[in-house]
This record gives sequence, C-alpha cells and structure tokens, in this order.
Amino acid sequence: MPTPDRTSLEAIIAAGREILRADGLPGLTMQAVAQRVGVRAPSLYKRVRGRDDLLRLVVETSLHDLDARVDAALATTGEAGPGDPSADLVELARTMRTFARENPAEYRLIFAEVPDAAQASALERSSAAVLAVAERLVGPDDALPAARTITAWANGFITMELSGAFRLGGDVDEAFEYGARHIAAALAG
Repeated sequence: MPTPDRTSLEAIIAAGREILRADGLPGLTMQAVAQRVGVRAPSLYKRVRGRDDLLRLVVETSLHDLDARVDAALATTGEAGPGDPSADLVELARTMRTFARENPAEYRLIFAEVPDAAQASALERSSAAVLAVAERLVGPDDALPAARTITAWANGFITMELSGAFRLGGDVDEAFEYGARHIAAALAG
C-alpha cells in the first residue's frame, strides 16, 4: 500500500518563495524547503528533481505573479482611457517596480542566470505585455527592439534601486517617473 502524500508541489513552491523572500537565494535549499513543508528532504524528490528544478518552478511562479499584476494594471489603464500606449508603458514599469520592491529576491532571480531557471514558454508569456505595449508605440517591425529597450531601462533602474546605488540625493520616485515618461515619449515620437 503506497504511503500518503504529505505535501504538494504547490506547497513546495510556496515554501520556496517564502524562504527566498526571508533568507535569499543561499537559504533556498532542499533541506530548508523540506523543513518548511514538514517532510524529510528525500520526500521532496517525488515532486522536484533537485534545487535547479525548484529554482525553475519558483521563477515560473514568480513570473506568473508578475504577469498577473501587469495584466491587471494594463486592464485598469485601458478602462480609464483610450488605452494610450505611453500611459500603459509607464504603468507597466510601475508594476514591475512595485513587484521588485515587494519581492526583491524573486525579482533578482527572474533576471539572474540560473541554470534552467525558466522555460522558454514562461519567459515568452511574461514578455507578451511589454511586446504588446511596444508594438502599439512603434509598430510591429520595431516592437522587439523597443520591448528590449523598455525592459533594459526598467530592469536597470530597479536593480540599481534595490542595490542602493542611487546615492546622489534627489527623489528616486520622481526619477523613475521621469525615466518612464521619457522612454515612452522617445519611443512614441
């Protein structure tokens, strides 16, 4: 008679995200996850092949969370007005920043070079919103380079902010808004 399952894949991923938030990437071990879900570490291997697989699952789940937030934010800006792509770009950037501030370790992991961190389908799905906004700003021929520009600027700013690199004074929130508006205006122009 098989032994009953004591945990689920969803519980393992949730525990992985909680540990990542609390202890960072070094603290995210199979042993730590096993303790969090109340099983012995070998039991996790029924659901997760190893730490790299756990990281991939955490990244995919974090990307899904970020995607849902972006979709909700863009749905709101679309209802409030005519769906101005410049306003959508600013809202998309704000949503990325909010997610990163609330989940800095997960955000860093999404953009980190982690072995098999995310499947191509998860990354493609997470790029859909920025590609759509970029296409509305610059047209289909230049959508991919525009989306890369948007992502590079937003990720660069956010990463610098998370690492405390803005030390020259001034209002960082104001600088972020300035950058987002000007990137949108440059692409729309």
